[in-house]
Amino acid sequence: MTLQKAYLGIELGSTRIKAVAIDEKHIPISSGDYTWKSTYENGIWTYDLAEVWQGLKTAVSGIENRDNIQAVGISAMMHGYLAFDKDWNLLVPFRTWQNTITGQAAEELTALFGFNIPQRWSIAHLYQAVLNGEELISRIAHITTLAGYVHYMLTGVNAIGIGEASGMFPIDSEKNCYDEGMLKKFDHLVSDKNLPWKNLTDILPAVLVAGEEAGKLTEQGAAMLDNQLAPGIPFAPAEGDAGTGMTATNAVAPRTGNVSAGTSIFSMVVLEKSLEKVYEEIDLVTTPTGKPVAMVHCNNCTNDSNAWVSVLKETAELFGAEPSTGELYTKLYEKSLEGDPDCGGIFVCNYMAGEGVTHMDAGRPMVVRKPDSKFTLANFFRATLYSTMSTLKIGMDILAEEKVAIDSLTGHGGLFKTPVVGQKYLAAACNAPVTCMETAGEGGPYGMALLAAYMVNKAESETLEDYLNAHVFADAKGTTLAPEAADVAGFNTYIKQYKQLLEVEHKAVEVI
Repeated sequence: MTLQKAYLGIELGSTRIKAVAIDEKHIPISSGDYTWKSTYENGIWTYDLAEVWQGLKTAVSGIENRDNIQAVGISAMMHGYLAFDKDWNLLVPFRTWQNTITGQAAEELTALFGFNIPQRWSIAHLYQAVLNGEELISRIAHITTLAGYVHYMLTGVNAIGIGEASGMFPIDSEKNCYDEGMLKKFDHLVSDKNLPWKNLTDILPAVLVAGEEAGKLTEQGAAMLDNQLAPGIPFAPAEGDAGTGMTATNAVAPRTGNVSAGTSIFSMVVLEKSLEKVYEEIDLVTTPTGKPVAMVHCNNCTNDSNAWVSVLKETAELFGAEPSTGELYTKLYEKSLEGDPDCGGIFVCNYMAGEGVTHMDAGRPMVVRKPDSKFTLANFFRATLYSTMSTLKIGMDILAEEKVAIDSLTGHGGLFKTPVVGQKYLAAACNAPVTCMETAGEGGPYGMALLAAYMVNKAESETLEDYLNAHVFADAKGTTLAPEAADVAGFNTYIKQYKQLLEVEHKAVEVI
């Protein structure tokens, strides 16, 4: 029996490094993963790059029949800041998307460009380092993202996919490159700083679109993976988790969108045209093929609810019960369905870290209720789950006011693992139908594997949208839930109070 050709996607997420292989029918056939987490060191959220390679080797070891892999793609958490010298030595610890330490830079660049530059974008981190007068600025020869770094180390090619690039610096979607006008503005802004580069493009990775080849696995790269993959395998352009999420949920065409919900939560809505106004709450990025996308990115999603599940598990164990983690999540999620649509006057702020959408530089998780609130387990846990998407709703409401059309919204990630619950609440929050697909559970690495397969198998001039519709999702199985009027009204009532709760959150950050 001849073994099928396979395509491998690897994603370095915030809690897991995961590898997924798909077959010629684009069905996942094997996977491997490695659990890791960020650390908070000297005021910086970071990951140890040595653990990147340990995690990659562990994840790839779970892939079966690796000799059949025809193409590979690397994906990772978008944004952040990795700065290297000319020999690719790391100059400062990796600064992740979680950091909210670039407020001055983000504000100045947004004003300069007339384009929203969030704090987590690479250009904001670079300019903040310039403003801070960091000594190592004088040695910078390359800045890139986590996906870009791994891709370079494996292939020797310093390039990233356009979706990933759009989280480093603004993109011109007509020309599929960094915006030339904004590049010139930035170069002029720092021209008197005596920096080691002449033009910003000298230190940025090159930009590629989906379908282009981005190099091959080198012998040195293969050795870094303990030779589990053979040198010479072609690589797709490295993408961010936003782009792979769009691909994994077939949300790469205008008027489609998806919501990825795990440690962080973000929506991606593919636009028919760019927004006319600049909103600090809305990022403008691109699909893996360069189409403009409105992104609402929130740093905080399930970390706080996960902590509550852990506490409740500990409580059950006091009485001799030993529920599995999966069973506990399912029971608590389903119990929340018994709660009131407005959560009965219970309010939860889930901010473990700062939140750009609501202008918070730090977080203090809290539960607040009035004396006459209906404090039941169902209401409490419903409020906890509402909190995972409340900040997202604030941004999505802006798109609704802008009359941005959304024909379909697809949910994927850990928040949707329990059927119906997260899907139902998201439909209420966004007042739009929400679909969850069976394959969406594989998430970003599955999307990256699809991009690798597209690079190898696409017909001449076949677009990514056409490829996904014809070859991947034509017979996809999934469930769609329309928003229920009572849930929409309940969530709207909740969000009004939630916005007032944020005043308390501001004070908590200040005094605690």
